[in-house]
Order: sequence, then structure tokens, then C-alpha cells
Amino acid sequence: MADDLFYGAVSLEHIDGGIKPWRIPYRDLALFLPNGIDSKAEICAGVRLRLRTDSTSVIIMFAPLEEAARMDCTVDGALHSTVALLKGDSAAPFTMLPGEMADLEIFLPQNTGMTIIGLRVMSCAEFAFFPDQRPKWVTYGSSITQCVDARSPSYTWPAIASRRSQFNLTCLGFSGNCHLEPTVARMIRDLPADFISLCVGINVYGAATLSPRTFKPALIGMLETIREKHSHTPLLVISPIYAPDRETTENKLGFTLIAMREEISQTVALMQNRGDRRIFYLDGLELLGLADADHLPDGLHPDASGYELMADRFVDRGINALRDKGIFL
Repeated sequence: MADDLFYGAVSLEHIDGGIKPWRIPYRDLALFLPNGIDSKAEICAGVRLRLRTDSTSVIIMFAPLEEAARMDCTVDGALHSTVALLKGDSAAPFTMLPGEMADLEIFLPQNTGMTIIGLRVMSCAEFAFFPDQRPKWVTYGSSITQCVDARSPSYTWPAIASRRSQFNLTCLGFSGNCHLEPTVARMIRDLPADFISLCVGINVYGAATLSPRTFKPALIGMLETIREKHSHTPLLVISPIYAPDRETTENKLGFTLIAMREEISQTVALMQNRGDRRIFYLDGLELLGLADADHLPDGLHPDASGYELMADRFVDRGINALRDKGIFL
């Protein structure tokens, strides 16, 4: 195995003869409390292997899975096949590939971690690395960015949006663990990025980790930290999507989602008024709102088609809207 196959990871740990992708710098695990962002940092959301081959089959080998999962193979940017894996499986075969030189992306699961042990193509086949030279997009958020309930890992809303908009994705969606931690802000600051988006608030509401007194200062701190090394990088701040039971119901600290969206909007306006011309606000209700409540089976997380709807709207109202402003090409 070679590091040059991996994209979308923050770091790669060489372990037990394989490579384990992480979405934090794994050597700093102790700093990302608790236990690597509640063990979410080792989940492979957005991580993929990229190669160019004329093999009609590619087999990915890995340490036995701790839970059932899915992996996707795209060929020249279009989904070719999905492999459903069971707990304990250790190989994912992708067959009936074109048999001529094509660009492949193998998407690792968005619900579990993996240690990749090997990649096998046909003995007579050509093989080359497939560098991802697209602009780098780093997106941060909650389970709604990790997208466990997407139909497969290449159909999370960030994966769809990156494919349609030609971005090299790093997905920092941490289920239950988007709490504006300073270590995460420093990590985003230090990552290469041509575009950064932050979808914040829903976990803060759910766990009542920040109050109306402390939320806005914490968000300012995250934004200012990121700006230390990304002073001109387009930065899109997204408020929570619709959640019927949280819109007007106060949590333990007196927050509602309506109030939280206003706090986020005000924070972005504050930064703009201080001269930041490349920070923008996107109301989460534009991605999934009251009219889309049927796509929220548990009242919080979108279903598979809801994530695809979010991707369509994010491309239109987020990325393309910024392109129309001349923010990036």
C-alpha cells in the first residue's frame, strides 16, 4: 500500500502492515478529547482511494470490519458499483470495470474506520496513481455532515457536492461532536484549503455545551483561529437545517434553533463589518426547511434522498452563489 492512494484523510497511520486513515492528526489523538472526538475521527467519511487502471477488477483488502458498511467505486466521476459489507468482512471486490484506462475513486465507509491492507488488480493490468489536483475543500460539521444514513459513501451531501463542483474534499463531519473545539479550529487552520465551510450549532443545542452567553464568543474564536492562516480563503458558515422539535423548544441552557441561527448570522455580519470580505452566511433552512420535513424520519437527520437534496441546494445556493460573486472560479 502507498500513501499516494489516499485522499480526504488528515493523517495516515501505518499499523499492522496496513494504512489507517484518520480525520485528525493521529499523533495528537490525546488532544482531541474525548478519545479522538469520541472515536469519530477514525471514521472514514469522505476518505477515498484514487487510481488509474485498465483492470476489469479491483479488490480492496482491509482488517476485518467492526460493523456492516458500504464502499463505492466511481469510474471517471460516475458511480459504477456499491459493495455491501458485513461485520467481519475483510475484502471489497469491484468487478466488471471497463477494461480500459479509467480514473477510479474507491470511497471508504462513512460509518466506520478501516485499516487498508492491500489493493489488487489483474496481473496483466496497468496501474498508476490518480492525483487529486482539484481545489481543496474542507467542510466541518455534525452527523448531518458525516451522513451515516446516505445511501452510500459517495452519496453523502459533501461527496456529491464536491464531485459536481470539482473540489478535492476533506470531510470533518463528526457525529454528535461538532462543538467548536479549539483543537479542531487549529486543525482546520493548519490544513491546506481553497474553500472552507462550517455547519455549526446543532450539536451545541443537543448537548447544551454552549449557552447563549458563550456560543457566539466560541464561534468567533473558531473563525479567528482559522483566519490566522486562511485570511483570504472563502469561508462559508452554515446554520442548522430544520429540526421540528428544536426550532422553538429551549434546551437546558435556553437556546432554540431560531435563536441560534440569528447568533450565527450576527457573527458572520460582525466579521464582515470588521473587513472580512470573504466570509459568508448560508441559512441552513435553505438546504432543508419546513417544507422538507418528510425527509427527516427522526426529526433531526435527513434520509438518503434528503442528503441528495441538500447537495443539490448546497451546490446552487452555496458554491455556485459564491462563484457568481467571483469569489472563486
